[in-house]
Amino acid sequence: MIRVVIADDHPVVRAGLRALLEAAGDVTVVGEASTPDEAVALAAEAAPDLVLMDLQFGQERTGADATRQVRSVVGAPAVLVLTNYDSDGDILAAVEAGASGYLLKDAPPDQLLAAVRAAAAGESALAPAVAGRLMARMRAPRISLSAREIEVLSLVAEGASNADIAARLHITDATVKSHLVHVFDKLGVGSRTAAVSRARDLAILR
Repeated sequence: MIRVVIADDHPVVRAGLRALLEAAGDVTVVGEASTPDEAVALAAEAAPDLVLMDLQFGQERTGADATRQVRSVVGAPAVLVLTNYDSDGDILAAVEAGASGYLLKDAPPDQLLAAVRAAAAGESALAPAVAGRLMARMRAPRISLSAREIEVLSLVAEGASNADIAARLHITDATVKSHLVHVFDKLGVGSRTAAVSRARDLAILR
């Protein structure tokens, strides 16, 4: 029996996932979390084989943050991301945080169940569209931003100043400026606004 924790801030989504998973016969839901902190706690307390993780919880901490924390301990459960978002930034953040798989919430039920079983067995479980996105990044590295560069640019898109970004990410102003120089160079732009616009055109940011 595959033991699963569901982490999503929408109770209707959690209820639907619970019903789908438990109807499969080989899956049992051992806990539900509505915040990243609850997800981390349940991953430690409920001894699941898998955490089914959303990315956005309506707060500063994200599913990627929780995934990184869950996966940082010995004997950690697998994490399968199930989200509405498919930007390069979201995918890269989740995979680099240690997620075993990445599916969109409009995935067919049989694809979701197959991904749950694969991730719980230690296998990769990427939706075809997501796998294609990652392959495209590999084929076009000149326009691929690092996870940290995407993080900085995401904060720029939110209207944060260099000082704000430095404080949020616990780095220096000079490091922020260095990241932005690299971002501008990779995207072929000369301003913060143009960088955000170009990144959205390329689906690096949502």
